Formats: sequence, structure tokens, C-alpha cells
Amino acid sequence: MDKILIKDLKLFAYHGVNEEEKRDGQNFVFDIALSVNMTKACYSDDVNDTVSYAKVIKTVRRVFTAEKYDLLEKAAQVTADAILEEYPDVFSVDITLKKPEAPMKADFGWVGVEISRER
Repeated sequence: MDKILIKDLKLFAYHGVNEEEKRDGQNFVFDIALSVNMTKACYSDDVNDTVSYAKVIKTVRRVFTAEKYDLLEKAAQVTADAILEEYPDVFSVDITLKKPEAPMKADFGWVGVEISRER
């Protein structure tokens, strides 16, 4: 299966279990892989024959920032659900959701979750 990849999509939102996370917000980073049959688009060179990554990014931004979630797991699930609902040509979606500024007393690059969902 072919894949459309979105790497290092940075979004600012208000997710987390701590009060200051919901009040002050922080940066989050997405890596998204969409399984799509791109054969038609490969021959037609027409964006209408594929899934527009620009439109997917708008969907992700809209649903990820619409509400405040305690858990990254919930935020990732809501995002995956929206992609599968809005883009019927996507067979499956893999999402890595990173939280590089998590308020922990530790030296780390990022913490996060990874989920895979399919139709």
C-alpha cells in the first residue's frame, strides 16, 4: 500500500492532566502516515485522484485544537477518527503524537504515543 507522509507537524494546544497545561498550552508534534492507493494519481498527475495532505493538515489542526484532553491517547484517537471519517480513500492511519515540552523533571527529547487505526 502507498503512503502519504506528514512529518513534524507542529501545533499549539491545551492538552494535559496538569492545570497549567490546560491554561498555558504547549507545542505538540505529529508524524502521520496515511495508507492510500495512489495508482490513479501517479498516472493522472491530478490532486483530485489522491488525498490532499494540505486538507488533512487542516482537519488535524481543527480537531486537535477544538477541545482540551487530559491524555495524548484521546487526542490521537480523535484525530485518527476524523481522518478516517473525512477521507474515505484512506485505508489506515498511523499517528505518532509527541509532547516535547511535557512538564516533567527529566532530560528528554519528547514523550508521546503512537496509534494505528484502519477501516
